[in-house]
Amino acid sequence: MDFLLKNERVVIEVKKTRLGLADKELGDQLIIDVDRYKVHPDCKRLICFVYDVEGRIGNPIGLMADLNNQHEGFATVIIKPDM
Repeated sequence: MDFLLKNERVVIEVKKTRLGLADKELGDQLIIDVDRYKVHPDCKRLICFVYDVEGRIGNPIGLMADLNNQHEGFATVIIKPDM
């Protein structure tokens, strides 16, 4: 957990892509994060910010759409910059 806004019950998770952490690995980590924070007593909303300055994610818009649709209302994934 990178940031917890306890009064708002919001968790912000921040990740940066790197060698070995691109599409599949990142997606797997975010799915694990969502599952973990769904049961956290201080988390009613999860925001995942991914910094992909090197463009390691082949389809950032697709990855965001997939994860956001699967966990609509609970998790929001933001990948920037979205080349």
